[in-house]
Amino acid sequence: MTSQQHPNLDDDARRNEVRGWTEGRTAAGAAKIREAVAARDALADALTRAGIQLPAMDVRTPWRDAMEGGDGEHDSDSARAARYALVHLGVCSASVAFALAAVITRGADR
Repeated sequence: MTSQQHPNLDDDARRNEVRGWTEGRTAAGAAKIREAVAARDALADALTRAGIQLPAMDVRTPWRDAMEGGDGEHDSDSARAARYALVHLGVCSASVAFALAAVITRGADR
């Protein structure tokens, strides 16, 4: 379950994005997804203010892939289970990595 982070999404679009991800999930699983999306958006906002954009930030729920059987079927209870959701930062160029390291270093030096 992935979605590219779009900094220009309005609040309604973000709510729809989260609703699509959390539909059919347990309450705990949905809460973990909402938390990961909020964390992704907060990080993207902080990076944008620092002049850095990671091109492929998204949220992933890896347990769905892990629960699929060899025939593509999955145990719906296991797929809905609350395990965790990850903020995936993706890949970036060396120049973006250096810029990110510089921002982190400046913050750490305060």
